[in-house]
Amino acid sequence: MSQPCSNLLLFGATGDLSKRMLLPSLFGLDADGLLPDGLRIVATARSDMDTAAFRTLAAEALTQFIETERRVPATVARFLGRLAYVPLDANQPDGFAALAEAVGDTSNLAIFLSTAPSLFGPTIAGLAGAGLAGPGARLALEKPLGSDLASSRAINDAVAAAYPESRTFRIDHYLGKETVQNLLALRFGNALFEPLWNAAGIDHVQITIAETVGLEGRAGYYDGMGALRDMVQNHMLQLLALVAMEPPARFDPTSVRDEKVKVLRSLRPIDAASVDACSVRGQYGPGAIGGQPVKGYAEELGQASGIETFVALKAHVDNWRWKGVPFYLRTGKRLPERLSEIVIQFKAVPHSMFGEAPLKPNKLILSLQPDENIGLTLMAKAPGLDRDGLRLREVPLDIGINNAFADVRRRIAYERLLLDLIEGKQTLFVRRDEVEAQWTWIDAIRAGWDRAGVTAKPYAAGNWGPSAAIALTERDGVSWHD
Repeated sequence: MSQPCSNLLLFGATGDLSKRMLLPSLFGLDADGLLPDGLRIVATARSDMDTAAFRTLAAEALTQFIETERRVPATVARFLGRLAYVPLDANQPDGFAALAEAVGDTSNLAIFLSTAPSLFGPTIAGLAGAGLAGPGARLALEKPLGSDLASSRAINDAVAAAYPESRTFRIDHYLGKETVQNLLALRFGNALFEPLWNAAGIDHVQITIAETVGLEGRAGYYDGMGALRDMVQNHMLQLLALVAMEPPARFDPTSVRDEKVKVLRSLRPIDAASVDACSVRGQYGPGAIGGQPVKGYAEELGQASGIETFVALKAHVDNWRWKGVPFYLRTGKRLPERLSEIVIQFKAVPHSMFGEAPLKPNKLILSLQPDENIGLTLMAKAPGLDRDGLRLREVPLDIGINNAFADVRRRIAYERLLLDLIEGKQTLFVRRDEVEAQWTWIDAIRAGWDRAGVTAKPYAAGNWGPSAAIALTERDGVSWHD
């Protein structure tokens, strides 16, 4: 679908995601003249309020999350004027009629659905029953999309009954990040990297997503999911697929997603026979973050739990390009710093002409957060007369995105995704077969943990997970890029 929508229906509009990300993103697009002139935003949630009260809530969100210099009064007023609000309990089918009446024209309708998984079924049934699932309607789904392959298929089946795959937009907000998209530009827009982007040129890949926070009010959700399902199943496997995929013929939804799903289906299963060698589970205990003491997970949760708050994996993509190249993944809560990065370590030079001078392999480092940056480490001669031979030193070449593109405003990832939803572009959204390939791999790990009796090893908050996570890489002569 390429025709921009004329109505955007926003579920969960009074929630934290809406206030922090969605409303500021839509305002940013509107301020830059990127929203269709007549676009109306119909917001809905269970909260009992009218349009005036919701506009006040939206204005407060903009005050909190948008810089003062960007909140031009006339621009804010124009954006707020787009908003309407209809309260809705998704479990009450009769309420969808009022929602449909507020939307009006459904010939070009985009729906953003951010709700609990238990409400997917009744919400989609209500939308279909109220005439909001016609041929002009497209649906965006925010995670979690199930807790395993079976529940994911149940959700996808419910969605497919009303919205075909061509009108379904599954969101992974990491795909909206500039540095993630820059990975594609680096690989396929430069002749420098692609000839080396294989088992002959790359020694290993590391992907890290680290958080300093604990439960942050998400105890009910997180203790039912854990780090493997909360972060690896979606964000980390999408990053892995972008690193490992073959060059697509075109930058379009079919070409890009076809190549990603090939990678996901080529992941070597981690089962009961290999979970000890290829995976580490951890759970944080008491410790310190930023010099301040913090509680352990069980104390924060209020009860004992076996769920993992940290996971490290050694993955392999079993195809010609990546034969023998390990992909090390790690993610966790209460780690020393907030960090998301991809590290591509190239192979060492086959022979050194510099005698005892140590040579370090080149690394390409893509930092996603807290700062977006692209770095490449090279060996260079250190200044000096070198009477005893050349002295070499590792030198970083950094491309700070904020500096390189200082004339361009840094956008929230949701701005790109919401604009693509409004314009009907699916390239940066996840297809059903991708989701199911991801769940197939994750379910095998969880089943392997259960059969092998793998439990979460303790680690003190403020550390990089259990010591077993260090051993996971060092058995291969590799160190984590901390």
